[in-house]
Amino acid sequence: MKIVRFKNDGKEYLGIMKDNQILSLTVLSPFIKCSIPQTLEELISLSPTVVNRIEEHLKNLGKDYKEAATYKVENVEILAPLTSPPKIICLGLNYYGHAAEQNAKIPDEPIIFMKPRTAITGPNKPIVKPNLVKKLDYEAELAIVIGKKGKNIPVEKAKEHIFGYTILNDVSARDIQFKDRQWTRGKSFDTFAPIGPCITTANQIVNPNNLRIRTWVNNELRQDSSTKNMVFNVYEIVHHLSKVMTLEPADIIATGTPAGVGVFMKPEPKFLKPSDKITIEIEGIGKLENFVIEEGSTY
Repeated sequence: MKIVRFKNDGKEYLGIMKDNQILSLTVLSPFIKCSIPQTLEELISLSPTVVNRIEEHLKNLGKDYKEAATYKVENVEILAPLTSPPKIICLGLNYYGHAAEQNAKIPDEPIIFMKPRTAITGPNKPIVKPNLVKKLDYEAELAIVIGKKGKNIPVEKAKEHIFGYTILNDVSARDIQFKDRQWTRGKSFDTFAPIGPCITTANQIVNPNNLRIRTWVNNELRQDSSTKNMVFNVYEIVHHLSKVMTLEPADIIATGTPAGVGVFMKPEPKFLKPSDKITIEIEGIGKLENFVIEEGSTY
């Protein structure tokens, strides 16, 4: 399932997105014998079998019920799927190409940093360029959403702890990042973590370690790679991080970005400007689109 959080007529719902339609789980809750919580964080924290139960109930639901609970995507507002994850953990230098484009050494263990949840914004929402930031950049990333609490998780058990996957744009203020010589401040401004448009449940992704990932700025293709080019794959990442910290339901893990970010483009860097549109597409998940505005601007 591709689970989304959306708003219609001022009310928020959880739903399943397919093609250009959304089936509202919230509306169908009384008919599918499955209580649907108000937030996706709560849904993720329920029994790991809840997704299977919902899918089974939907199979047996009549056509009329489904039609009454169906919305067209263009008629609703798609929201960030998660707003209050316990943690947002990010990896640096986790693609061979990205390390190569900056002449960096391949790490022998994951390099991690954190983003605050206040950086989250949703699809089709603005990325606000602070006035003090001169070098704004994008980073397309596959994001793991944890579904089951775990510590010291073996690689072969990591899949059992994953609820699903989404897209995260690790927006970065390069001038601040490189000045500080550590990454937290330059990556933590409000709106610097667009996520969405959905969470694709893990049972729908056959192999998360071989997904095409692309980024366009306006109509220019900037990043074109695959998760098979990651230094540490999805299951290895979960394993390594769980040795450091307890992973909890609804934690977001951003798995790093491939080559093609603006700061390392040749012959000169190409940083984001107001009105630029960033489109990130990951196979099996969909497209995440956002645009840049100046701080203090309206949209």
